[in-house]
Amino acid sequence: MIELEPGKSLDINLKEDSQGRDRVIVALQAAGCELNLTPHQARVLATELIMAVNRAEVRSNLKHSHNLARSPQSAVQNREMFKQGFAKTI
Repeated sequence: MIELEPGKSLDINLKEDSQGRDRVIVALQAAGCELNLTPHQARVLATELIMAVNRAEVRSNLKHSHNLARSPQSAVQNREMFKQGFAKTI
């Protein structure tokens, strides 16, 4: 069970249907709704969730590293440093 917020949880269970096949049940208890998935469908859903989380983490890391890369120097100072470095290589 995954608690989403007080009184709301997501429950994931493996059950067997009337014909003996495995089913993955994903139930949102507060809303009273559930997904009744085959193992393949559950795997696809899990893969999509993992990919979305990875994209969110990469985006967050890029924002964080972008903020760290910013220096207190002004854009003019940065251009001057670039020009000086460029002039030394010529």
